[in-house]
Amino acid sequence: MQSFLFHFTMIFNGNEFSNGMNSQQSTYKKSLLLVFSLVFLTVIPFYLFSTSLFPVPSPKNDASDLRNRGIVKECDIFSGKWVPYPDGPYYTDATCDLIIDQHNCMKLGRPDTEFMKWRWRPDECELPLFNAKRFLELVRGKMMAFVGDSVGRNQMQSLLCLLASVTHPEDISHRYAEDTKYFKRWFFADYRFTLATLWSPFLVKSRDADPNGHSLNSLMSLHLDQADEAWASEIEKFDYVIISGGQWFFRPLIYYMNGQIVGCHNCYMDNITAVTNYFGYRMAFRTAFKTLQSLKNYKGITFLRTFSPSHFENGAWNEGGNCIRTMPFTTEEMKLAGYELETYLTQVEELRKAQEKGRKRGLKFELLATTEAMLLRPDGHPNKYGRSPHSNETVADCVHWCLPGPIDTWNEFLLYMMRREAWRSFNESLQRNLT
Repeated sequence: MQSFLFHFTMIFNGNEFSNGMNSQQSTYKKSLLLVFSLVFLTVIPFYLFSTSLFPVPSPKNDASDLRNRGIVKECDIFSGKWVPYPDGPYYTDATCDLIIDQHNCMKLGRPDTEFMKWRWRPDECELPLFNAKRFLELVRGKMMAFVGDSVGRNQMQSLLCLLASVTHPEDISHRYAEDTKYFKRWFFADYRFTLATLWSPFLVKSRDADPNGHSLNSLMSLHLDQADEAWASEIEKFDYVIISGGQWFFRPLIYYMNGQIVGCHNCYMDNITAVTNYFGYRMAFRTAFKTLQSLKNYKGITFLRTFSPSHFENGAWNEGGNCIRTMPFTTEEMKLAGYELETYLTQVEELRKAQEKGRKRGLKFELLATTEAMLLRPDGHPNKYGRSPHSNETVADCVHWCLPGPIDTWNEFLLYMMRREAWRSFNESLQRNLT
């Protein structure tokens, strides 16, 4: 296949035709190009993207209005429902030794297993099962980073277990960071693929501002116009960047721009203007996207993984709340609304702006819209069957996700999007050669 691609490219570049060819040769060349084009437009898509990855769209577009903004063109894999899947998960805590205790619900005694036996079914097509070998072939010789908070790290841990079914990675974190708890790097030697997580819960520069020191709900300051160097100084090396953020923006925050205080959220200070958390959230993503666009050597594909809802009931996280449900919600029982909708839309609006500006530099910003699907999964959290990363205590965790569990679907989404992007790039290259 590779030799065929090379031969085809040489013909397109005119290397096999002299400048002095006659009209008969020219006609022959055009005929040959037409034949090759037909072969490529039929055989190659099948070779690269088998299964129902790109179904013919139905005459009626029923995709969610939330994404009907030019971001998702083909089948909207993010609009659908959860259906029973008795085959169960891709891995277990017995087959993957890379699950940390914070997410290891079965190891820590969760008695029910039904939360692992559901699959996401889009309304318009089938979402292919995760294929670890196909993923690793796509990323051969490349680097991928998850930038954000511990929920982003949660997705990275899921991907580790999914890929470890093919080849086990080496932990090389100590070569790149002193803090190997929050800054992780794994190397898949057989594929020369590096997978990393870069801890940055606010994406922008932050510092503690509470005189009593740092705690789970202490006051912090954010410099909304300055990207966090913890990720910004490293990111140019990466080919794929999955960026996210969420729950940290609900805590008390003082916002700075140009070195001056511009407002605060839940700080209750008389001399500072109160603003909503959406202001800081919007500006943080805007700064993150602008930073990626401004880096001279960054040529990667950026995926925005949207807000991951929590499911505390019977009280807030610090008021005895928990999440004891064992079944997903249906789409009739739960709709995206309220603060979850506003948070989601804030991200999507900033992504759309980044897409428009990114085109000028040839940079691609893609949507990984997990919010609606995960809103329906109150059963997928550790609750008390997880352990605090800061101590050996159990906590009611309704923010993170059990492994295995519904978060594995995020990586099914990711692989779908990566394959779609690979096909787009291939098709664009082919069209350039045809013109």
